[in-house]
Amino acid sequence: MPVKIRLARRGRKKQAMYDVVVADSRAPRDGKFIEKIGTYNPNTDPAAISLNDEKAFDWVMKGAQPTDTVRAMLSYRGILMKKHLQIGVIKGALTQEQADEKFEAWMKDKETKIQGKLDKLSADKASEAKARLEAEKKVATARAEAIAARKKAEQDALVADVADANADESEKALEEEGEDAVAETATEKAPKEEAKTEEAPKEEAKAEEAPKAEAKTEEAPKEEAKTEEAPKEEAPKAEAKAEEAPKEESKEEKKD
Repeated sequence: MPVKIRLARRGRKKQAMYDVVVADSRAPRDGKFIEKIGTYNPNTDPAAISLNDEKAFDWVMKGAQPTDTVRAMLSYRGILMKKHLQIGVIKGALTQEQADEKFEAWMKDKETKIQGKLDKLSADKASEAKARLEAEKKVATARAEAIAARKKAEQDALVADVADANADESEKALEEEGEDAVAETATEKAPKEEAKTEEAPKEEAKAEEAPKAEAKTEEAPKEEAKTEEAPKEEAPKAEAKAEEAPKEESKEEKKD
């Protein structure tokens, strides 16, 4: 029976995780398996590989054929390198101690490479986070400046509207005051004009009385003239009466 070391899918949708299993090649992918020897999670960076190296090496030495993905995983963990050295020991090319020393040197070199890669990934993540933070800060500052400029523009527009409203109110107030002043002056002028109209007949009456007064002043000399003439007329009459008196006396004497 051909045996394969392959992946069996599990996990939720778009978050797939896999079990590293030893199963019959004729069994379905997620079907029955012989033994589970590890897990594989490709959702992390780097991918998380948890593997039982002893069991994996045992199955590889028994002839189990890994799939391409599992072969890369076994090469990454040094299982295939250990198999190669063990085959050399079996063939007598080297001793077990030499094989173990070479495997340990290889694993140290591999671990330093893995650690360097991890450090590089962490540094890249830190630099990306820093660049992203700086970009976010720039965006935030630009947004804050835009908001401040918009608020300032709104405040300026509001101040301008308030100033215009105050100007309109002051103009209206001035117009109303002007209208009130005009109305007051009109009301004040109206009695004055009435008084003038009333005074006009008085002045006309005065003007009419003035000729009358002049006429009176003219008549007054006439009366004086009459008074002056009156003695003149009375004096001859008195003289005439005095003359008539002797005539009457003479008539009386004649009668006697």
